[in-house]
Amino acid sequence: MKLDTNHVDVWRASLNALPDLHEVLSPDELQRASRFHFEKDRRHFIAARGWMRVVLARYLDVTPASLCFEYGARGKPSLSENRDLRFNLSHSHDLALLAVARHREVGIDVEFMKESTAGPEIAERFFSAAEVAELCGFPFDRQRAAFFAGWTRKEAFIKATGIGLFGALDRFTVSLAPDESQVSLRVHDDEQESTRWTLFSLQPGEGYAGALAAEGGDWQLRCFDWPR
Repeated sequence: MKLDTNHVDVWRASLNALPDLHEVLSPDELQRASRFHFEKDRRHFIAARGWMRVVLARYLDVTPASLCFEYGARGKPSLSENRDLRFNLSHSHDLALLAVARHREVGIDVEFMKESTAGPEIAERFFSAAEVAELCGFPFDRQRAAFFAGWTRKEAFIKATGIGLFGALDRFTVSLAPDESQVSLRVHDDEQESTRWTLFSLQPGEGYAGALAAEGGDWQLRCFDWPR
């Protein structure tokens, strides 16, 4: 696979359709897999991590098992020997998304929409005041989609920046309209930070919400299904 600096690639795969890939994982990944209580969660973790290795290995023309990862202070992974290739993985239910770019940070999130976890009462705990107000302005039958649109956009942004769960989710505001492609972003205490990133809404599949955040604005999105 060839990847120029002006492209960001997003891959999609069904975890249930992937083969057993435990043989390409490192000992620490297998140890992490063993900590899952439920077999389905363990199987999906192995499938997602193994698939990520297979895809990244195609860009680097190496074997999947040979890849070595390092983890930042807040847990974001990077490749030990090829730091120009940036990536981010997310999976929910039986769907996985992987973002890959060169020389720019990326973050991606996918969520299987569950009605029981969506609504203004949850948003008030994690969203900014402007986001809560926008969410409450949607008709009731659109609030679940708007909630998950906002949630995935915020998750993608904090994953791209590397702040992870250590960052305050109400420190920045994203737009929530589910049907918009490019998303507005405002970082409350740093307007310049807002201009450093581009947020895109993704449509991963029926019943899912997704979002991509990437550094800069001089790039084009390419989407692929696995296998390709």
